[in-house]
Amino acid sequence: MFENFEKRTFDIPDSGFGAASINARIGGKGPPLLLIHGNPLTHVSWHKVVPFLEKHFSIVCVDLRGYGDSFGPEDGGPESINYSFRAMAIDLIKVMDVLDHRTFYVAGHDRGARTAHRMALDHKEIVKKCALIDILPSHYIWNNTSAEWADSSWHWVFMMQPYDMPERMMAAVPPEYFIEKKISKPGKGLKPFSPEALKEYIRCFNWKTIRGSCEDYRACATSDFKMDTEDFQNHNHIDCPSLIIWGKDSHTGKVYGDLLKIWRDYVSAELIGGEIDCGHYVIEECPKETADWLFRHFTV
Repeated sequence: MFENFEKRTFDIPDSGFGAASINARIGGKGPPLLLIHGNPLTHVSWHKVVPFLEKHFSIVCVDLRGYGDSFGPEDGGPESINYSFRAMAIDLIKVMDVLDHRTFYVAGHDRGARTAHRMALDHKEIVKKCALIDILPSHYIWNNTSAEWADSSWHWVFMMQPYDMPERMMAAVPPEYFIEKKISKPGKGLKPFSPEALKEYIRCFNWKTIRGSCEDYRACATSDFKMDTEDFQNHNHIDCPSLIIWGKDSHTGKVYGDLLKIWRDYVSAELIGGEIDCGHYVIEECPKETADWLFRHFTV
């Protein structure tokens, strides 16, 4: 995986959200493209997509603070703000700045897409185009929950519970058990994941990652939600060209249907996209289709 890519670590100074250490893979040639993973995964989740894009883009593939081989502060801060999507976005802006990428494209899946969403809101002068994969805005989710949503998104409410109950429960079972149960989906099992990728997800599922990911979900329901609500009420929308793609059989696709209709209330610029015949783990289930969408979006 990631042949001919350089592995680097970036030390991010405290800018109000605690210091961080960000792990990244860097390679390819062309305009800069930042790729961000989801939960409970790492940058490795992009390993099937990258070969289709590396000849066209200078790719920076990162682990979010607290995930993979990246680190964040031990203290989540008030309302877990140190693990908010704003904090994560700032980390990655600084990584790109060190690499002399003053403006760039960004694509994210799952939590990575939420980070990219916040980045596009907070750093409009930097994000040229964004692609958000298999999510709806957190603001919309929290205002439109249902029993059907909760059935497939149990971890949102579980992981946001106060420290350290969810952490201890997640750490009480072997990493292999939790990861395999969490990412296995009905009718698909673990088939979308290569053995190498699955091994990495299990390796990285330690106390540091459990702690950081729980803080991420706590922030999503508190500090992030407040930021999102303020932006929505003030009509602060994404104003760069945006791509929304999702899995037809993902929990988001099944519960909410046509995601573009909902995203139109959150994006004021050109908005394109559609469903792909897969589940939630779009970038590992359908890497070629994902890469095709990204290539068209970022090269037009």
